[in-house]
Amino acid sequence: MNQSQSASFHGRDHGTHAASAADLRNEIALTRIAIIVTLVAALASTAVILRAAITPVDARGWVHTVAQLLFLLLVLTMIYGSCVYQFTRLAYLRRLLVHRRASDEELHRVYRSDPAPAVSVLVPAYKEEPDVVRKTLLSAALQEYPNRRVVLLIDDPPHSTSARDIAGLSATRRLPEEIQLVLDEPRQRCDKAFRAFLERQASGRLEPTEELRRLEGLYRHMGEWFDFQAAAHPIADHVDSLFVELTYLGPARRCLEQSREFAARRTAGVVPTSDQLAVAYRRLATWFQVEITTFERKRYANLSHESNKAMNLNSYIGLMGGSFRKAIAADGRWVLEATEGDRADLRVPNTDYVLMVDADSILDSEYTLRLVHLMECPGNEHVAVAQTPYSSFPHAPGILERVAGATTDIQYITHQGFTHYGATFWVGANAIVRKCALDDIAVSAVERDYPVRKFIQDRTVIEDTESSVDLVARGWQLYNYPERLAFSATPPDFGSLLIQRRRWANGGLLILPKLLSYLGRHVTRGRRVAEGLVRCHYLTSITTANVGLLVILALPLGDRVETLWLPLAALPYYLLYARDLCRIGYPVTDVLRVYALNLLLIPVNLAGVFKSLHQACTRQKTAFGRTPKIKGKTVAPRLYLLAEYSLLAQWLVAATVEFLCGRHLRAALALVNAAFLTYAIATFIGAPRVRWHRLVPLPSFGVRRASSPVGI
Repeated sequence: MNQSQSASFHGRDHGTHAASAADLRNEIALTRIAIIVTLVAALASTAVILRAAITPVDARGWVHTVAQLLFLLLVLTMIYGSCVYQFTRLAYLRRLLVHRRASDEELHRVYRSDPAPAVSVLVPAYKEEPDVVRKTLLSAALQEYPNRRVVLLIDDPPHSTSARDIAGLSATRRLPEEIQLVLDEPRQRCDKAFRAFLERQASGRLEPTEELRRLEGLYRHMGEWFDFQAAAHPIADHVDSLFVELTYLGPARRCLEQSREFAARRTAGVVPTSDQLAVAYRRLATWFQVEITTFERKRYANLSHESNKAMNLNSYIGLMGGSFRKAIAADGRWVLEATEGDRADLRVPNTDYVLMVDADSILDSEYTLRLVHLMECPGNEHVAVAQTPYSSFPHAPGILERVAGATTDIQYITHQGFTHYGATFWVGANAIVRKCALDDIAVSAVERDYPVRKFIQDRTVIEDTESSVDLVARGWQLYNYPERLAFSATPPDFGSLLIQRRRWANGGLLILPKLLSYLGRHVTRGRRVAEGLVRCHYLTSITTANVGLLVILALPLGDRVETLWLPLAALPYYLLYARDLCRIGYPVTDVLRVYALNLLLIPVNLAGVFKSLHQACTRQKTAFGRTPKIKGKTVAPRLYLLAEYSLLAQWLVAATVEFLCGRHLRAALALVNAAFLTYAIATFIGAPRVRWHRLVPLPSFGVRRASSPVGI
């Protein structure tokens, strides 16, 4: 990856690309024009549809009126989604315009406080490829932040009989030790240099010019070490390219630049203070001074064994601040018992912040430094969660991964706009969370007759979304940092994408009553109303967009509405969407591929929605569907493939019927969508290789959020 490519994706540009203030102002003006056009067209469309609804056509006039009113409701719902996108885009651009990055001088103040606020980096992992986890652990271990520790929360069954699972678990357990060995040489060198400096400082033998020379050499050596690691890391794919850039090459450039700065100061005769020298030494010493360990909750009977990420995290967070010894229960299983320090087999420090990062994510090396600095700034004491909504790995080789990644990168824009309206949602791939905020929302529960604490609710499979509502209901705030500092994997094939997006679609309707209850208790004008509109759309958009399009194409609604106002109401949304794709780095034609992908995902999204309704009716919790992060293709269930072809057949039949009935506009709409779906099936799934007489039942659903409206 060259430097320009890197800058456009890892956040050095403060946004989608290196945009000047004038460029941002132009985009803001363009967005305002788009909003005006959308609202005017929406009003005109509403008038046309209402006029058609109240115009009698025959003796069944009431049926016609109901159909037209239902059509109007669906249209307004989709226009609502379009407006949310445009208003959040406007808010995002305005945030970029006023955003000021903290300077190095401000960030490095953390090295003057001893100790700095403590951070525990938790990496939950379940049957992941060791190479995938290794990159995440290295990314976390090499965060440029003092006073941190990294814990790999292994959730694999500890007593598996599968040879493959045993080998994978063993390899994963060895990762912390392997990474510590890699960091030993720079850690020892920097620690030795820092201790020697402290001795000279204590004895009063400091010579500033000589210290600058030492620092120049030390930073140059560390820059060369990072460069060596970058050269030694094999580049197998686009993920490796980004990992090397963020974890090695970026820090290498900063170290070498700092070395040259020390040399220039020495040449110019600039005399640094003792405090400045101490900061420079401590910065390197703490960069490599990190504890990396593992924890496996399933080894202990008295910890939660629920199969989801939330309870994996909850089990460890519940131990923080305690000392425990291993004991054998009456049934012969291991348990953890609280004990005093000297008798403890396990001590879990209680830290100020918890950084939770998925095992397939990669962080910019300044991620922790910048977000903790933000949360420590005066006035931010009530910020519970700070995050940078993750972006996809750039330059994906496969078209499905690229297009699905484009939807993720677009959602980054909307999430940034959410913060402007006080409607931020926690996106679980990465976030720094204030530990006292987690304590504030913790509840007690019982599992298998053992008491457990839940900091992150696992009632739904979108645990971070529900936790967002829990936090704001207790007066906490959430914040999206307006830079791209975190990246996560996008499923490369339809089978794994199906699992992810099905999980994203399941749970919003279940959380909606809790959100409405919170909003009902805080009804005020202005900002709170905007927050409610944005949050409600976030939880309901998958249901309304997918059901709306299906109903419009399947039923003869709006059969007497022949107006150009409807496409005009949709046009600004698609033009801005395409423009944003281009600004991020995608070709403009990908807006058509995104539309095709969203049509392909209609059965997947509806499966998640139906599972939410099933859980609401039966009170049975949905099983957590983990997105596969393994090599090889994940096979899509055959019944989903049948649903795709059935949907295509239905649209083709509908196009034919509408054409024969003389409703040419509706026929064209159905035919165009059928063409897009055909393209999506052929491109994103491939030629069918299905034995239809061996259909398997749908597996357990499980889902999450996504705000990619299918369109108007």
